[in-house]
Amino acid sequence: MKHEEVIVIGGGLAGLMATIQIAEGGGKVKLFSVVPVRRSHSVCAQGGINGAVNTKGEGDSAWEHFDDTIYGGDFLADQPPVKAMCEAAPEIIYLFDRMGVQFNRTVEGKIDFRRLGGAKYSRTAFAGATTGQQLLYALDEQVRRYETEGLVEKLEYWEFLSLILDDEPRCRGIVAQDLKTMEIRHFRSNAVILATGGIGYIFRKSTNSVINTGSAHSIAYQQGVHYANPEFIQIHPTAIPGDDKLRLMSESARGEGGRLWVYRDGKPWYFLEEKYPAYGNLVPRDIATREIFHVCVDLKLGINGENMVYLDISHLPRKQLDEKLGGILEIYEKFVGEDPRKVPMHIFPAMHYSMGGLAVDYNQMTNIKGVFACGECDHQYHGANRLGANSLVSAVYGGMVAGPEALRYIRGLPTSAFDLSSAFFESETQKEEESYAALLRMDGAENPYLLHVEMSDWMVENVTVVRHNDRLRKTDEKLQELLERWQHIGVDDRSAWNNKTTTFTRQLRNMLQLARVITLGALERNESRGAHYKPEFPDRDDEKWLKTTVATHAESGPQFHYPDVDISYIKPRERRYDVVKEAEKSNLETAEQREREGLAT
Repeated sequence: MKHEEVIVIGGGLAGLMATIQIAEGGGKVKLFSVVPVRRSHSVCAQGGINGAVNTKGEGDSAWEHFDDTIYGGDFLADQPPVKAMCEAAPEIIYLFDRMGVQFNRTVEGKIDFRRLGGAKYSRTAFAGATTGQQLLYALDEQVRRYETEGLVEKLEYWEFLSLILDDEPRCRGIVAQDLKTMEIRHFRSNAVILATGGIGYIFRKSTNSVINTGSAHSIAYQQGVHYANPEFIQIHPTAIPGDDKLRLMSESARGEGGRLWVYRDGKPWYFLEEKYPAYGNLVPRDIATREIFHVCVDLKLGINGENMVYLDISHLPRKQLDEKLGGILEIYEKFVGEDPRKVPMHIFPAMHYSMGGLAVDYNQMTNIKGVFACGECDHQYHGANRLGANSLVSAVYGGMVAGPEALRYIRGLPTSAFDLSSAFFESETQKEEESYAALLRMDGAENPYLLHVEMSDWMVENVTVVRHNDRLRKTDEKLQELLERWQHIGVDDRSAWNNKTTTFTRQLRNMLQLARVITLGALERNESRGAHYKPEFPDRDDEKWLKTTVATHAESGPQFHYPDVDISYIKPRERRYDVVKEAEKSNLETAEQREREGLAT
């Protein structure tokens, strides 16, 4: 049993599901989290979780979900794992239902489903507008059961510092730091699962929590793990502008009938409905974001000349709003001071999600043996653009795959980390202790928090909605300058407990390294695909760029290679949302006919 202990880093949906799978399979888990597990960032997800249950008789199916996902991701995702995820999605929803998640119900008592962007079907199960919280709490309850049985040990307020790799290289454990006592320790394991979420804090003003620095991803990348599709950053079309950060207004607001508009020639202009009549306000996020950006920045039609448009739900019944959107309406009231049931909300796009991440195979293992990744920190399921409510199902499904695969990998090993000498592990711990001691000695003139603001401002300005090669080159030059200035930071807190300045300084360097990967990945890809848009190269170029970007670390900067995308099920086609897909049209017509026949009966 001792040899079948897996380290899971991250206590969100992906990490918890992986933990459950390992415990069910008879293994043990050490679960690390920088915050209490129930405060992991999955708790912030609002809109829902996708699965083609088809309770409304619209003709939806796992294949349609699969096709919408590949189509919405502009054909950049390898198709076999996406297909497997979509086939598993309905049972994942029913699994959470059995765990006690209070999904919204129809009048008949069935799980209710609503539409989100990029699909014509009601495919999204939801628990009001706090779905992520409900799913996270349900999984945590299951994990707590295994804690009482001695199969799971939670180490909250611990930060991952490095992988322990042997000469092969093969993973043999990790080094981590207790963020309360600042103690640094090594932990042996034959498999490590990284489930460390997103990278939003590289862009600072994002919808992400401040814990989403991407530091763990960057550490793994710098130790040799490949990083895939870094340039594909999702900018969510609807967030509350703010001086401190940007707060998400879920796509579910539009799924319930919310409309985007601005004034043009003195009259409301519903610009998405006019340009994309088939999908209207529920076009995919990359398209909605670019249209809002165009209206505000190019046409100068934002509210009062500012970068904002109206998101209007004031025409919807109050009972519907309170039952299905209550969570996000409370957020808007709290931070803006207006009731969105009565007046339109002011919104603008914000960095939200990373489609890229650590490169994994179909078993969720990276190129380094024994290192797995799942959830937002892997690259597997979304291609060039993620559809709304696919994040939760991909996180859960990735954990369902990674957990058993990690156990299977361990059981096939010829040698164990627990048989290696203590000196090997102690030397790795000593390296991290020396690195931390060097942080405490930093006494330069630079302020780490101001360097972070500089980095994030450059990233938001040049590596988000619209990208230009000359600006991307200048951004990389700036990032290299900031890396040099990082060497001259002055640490003003040398306390031996709960020292936040040193940990942030360490994370900042990791963020700068990953920012270079994102920026140079965007520079290299000369086309427009999904969330990656270059006016100089406005078209998708399948001949040259139907390829996955894979970055490897070198001291001089990231090195890229480009394997082909697996398109074994669906051949690429033009991506349009002004018309309904033929398959959807046929299914919807059949559903409408059934409804008419039912009414006639």
